[in-house]
Amino acid sequence: MSKDPVMFKKILIANRGEIACRVIKTARKMGIQTVAIYSDADRNALHVRMADEAVHIGPAPANQSYIVIDNVMKAIRETGAEAVHPGYGFLSENSKFAEALAAEGVAFIGPPVGAIEAMGDKITSKKLAQEAKVSTVPGHMGLIDDAEHAVKISTEIGYPVMIKASAGGGGKGMRIAWNDTEAREGFQSSKNEAANSFGDDRIFIEKFVTQPRHIEIQVLADSHGNTVYLHERECSIQRRNQKVIEEAPSPFLDEKTRAKMGAEACALAAAVGYTSAGTVEFIVDGDRNFYFLEMNTRLQVEHPVTELITGVDLVEQMIRVAAGEKLSFAQKDLKINGWAMESRLYAEDPYRNFLPSIGRLTRYRPPQEIAEKGRAVRNDTGVFEGGEISMYYDPMIAKLCTWAPTRDAAIAEMRTALDTFEVEGIGHNLPFLSAVMDHEKFVSGNITTAFIEEEYPDGFEGVNLSDPDLKRIAAACCAMYRVAEIRRTRISGRMGNHERKVGTDWVVSLGAGHHAMTIDADKDGATLEFDDGTRHRVESDWTPGQPLARLDVDGKPLILKVAQASGGFQIRTRGADLRVFVRSPRRAELAALMPEKLPPDTSKMLLCPMPGLIVKVDVSEGDEVQEGQALCTVEAMKMENILRAEKKGIVTKINAAAGDSLAVDDVIMEFE
Repeated sequence: MSKDPVMFKKILIANRGEIACRVIKTARKMGIQTVAIYSDADRNALHVRMADEAVHIGPAPANQSYIVIDNVMKAIRETGAEAVHPGYGFLSENSKFAEALAAEGVAFIGPPVGAIEAMGDKITSKKLAQEAKVSTVPGHMGLIDDAEHAVKISTEIGYPVMIKASAGGGGKGMRIAWNDTEAREGFQSSKNEAANSFGDDRIFIEKFVTQPRHIEIQVLADSHGNTVYLHERECSIQRRNQKVIEEAPSPFLDEKTRAKMGAEACALAAAVGYTSAGTVEFIVDGDRNFYFLEMNTRLQVEHPVTELITGVDLVEQMIRVAAGEKLSFAQKDLKINGWAMESRLYAEDPYRNFLPSIGRLTRYRPPQEIAEKGRAVRNDTGVFEGGEISMYYDPMIAKLCTWAPTRDAAIAEMRTALDTFEVEGIGHNLPFLSAVMDHEKFVSGNITTAFIEEEYPDGFEGVNLSDPDLKRIAAACCAMYRVAEIRRTRISGRMGNHERKVGTDWVVSLGAGHHAMTIDADKDGATLEFDDGTRHRVESDWTPGQPLARLDVDGKPLILKVAQASGGFQIRTRGADLRVFVRSPRRAELAALMPEKLPPDTSKMLLCPMPGLIVKVDVSEGDEVQEGQALCTVEAMKMENILRAEKKGIVTKINAAAGDSLAVDDVIMEFE
């Protein structure tokens, strides 16, 4: 007679950052004790603070700490943990780790070893999918000997091709190649990244389907023969094959296609004896034909959007399944409720082609989390104000999620949440996320995985706001400046303060525009009359020094991130970054006569675009280089970046060698 399942008393989380914090929250809710592990770099990390116990497991690089199985096993023995949740990345799809746990009698909160080996390996999973008559993308499933072999295979399949790490995930070890040169370079970079991130450098190549949508099905299975799907997630907004914005459900699927994809995903999972949470990824074309891409035998980064539309805590279900419990619901119980959006906040500078950024978070104030009948805001994070963003790990620092009854309402909630998310001290992609949420194509739902590449072909250079929006901001800044002037003369007040007369005529300059206006303040706010006769009413309780201004302009909300600057403000809103000057008419006259300060000429230098490690230098002093030629490779946050010549020239000086750590804008080499 089988025993009733017994819930674990203590689990160890074999991960770090926001996913470790996420697992700890659910374990705490279930009354389970938690153990965190940490490297030298994470000694003061949030997941270490949140857990009941914490064990140090090695130096900062992941391949010396988080993915060293012996170190993790030692921590399990020391703490007596009965089960391990691996999160995602690191050891989450490592069958050797699952085997080591089984040998120790410790439960793995994930699928069986056989399922990890069958589906976690992309080459094997493709073969199994083909055997099960699942439609797959054309590709080469065998192992690839070297770069020349990769080129041969690529030409046989036909460009463009996708070069991928067999043990990969999260965009690591993945490249698109459009010609022989890119196939050769991409093979080597993918191989290196795969070895560093997963300890497995096997690579495979498949046809890159143009104009695809990336839609994945969340599955959940217990050890009693029950398998369900929790609908789909649309993950088409990607950059460098790494997801940036996800949503559930997909705006593209109809009920028939959804049911067909779900049934196929469940059948595939059942065929390999899958248990726990897993995700079956598909490429879907414009006619809603879908092709199996891969199966991720772990919890996905974007799982919160599924939780928000189904009400199911996936981490809790993983723990219950691992403890031997049956699923408490059937497929018919899993309805789609409303719409959820997820924006990944990355420590990367969108104005520098999204290159990684590290440093101290001098300010980190997420929007308040909300769970109401008609809306929700959720922020899964692993950082805190004052904490350090390290160069050793993935650059994602938070996942901001919103939920509402409709897609439009969920997007509106996300806009507000992004507007109120305060991050200072590092480069980050909040402006870009805001820009996407306002983008007409995204709002329409007419998106493919090429969205970012097509809509921002030259990178992200900020948002150009419309003239009406700029006028609203100009009016708001003038009203705010008046309050700051009152404060500056030591008379405290808000927008309606009449205790001291300050100037009423001002010129506000922002972008290329100059707006002359007259301000008339009263106890409730201020009315701004522009020289063209238009009027704007501004009301707010903002006081000088507050970094976030919530205003009401003409009856509509306006949220501005505000930094004091000489003669005005630095304003950020909806993806735009604006230097705003507020001057008296005479000062504005004089300012117009000042010569413009030009930036220094760095056209004959190769500057390091991010803090990172020089992996190799491809040229020597005296070499003549051609436009587009590879000059050197810089590694940061587990990603390799090849720096190329912008134009033809001769290398006159090389200031860095392989193994050197460089800061942003360090000069790597100089040209004639």
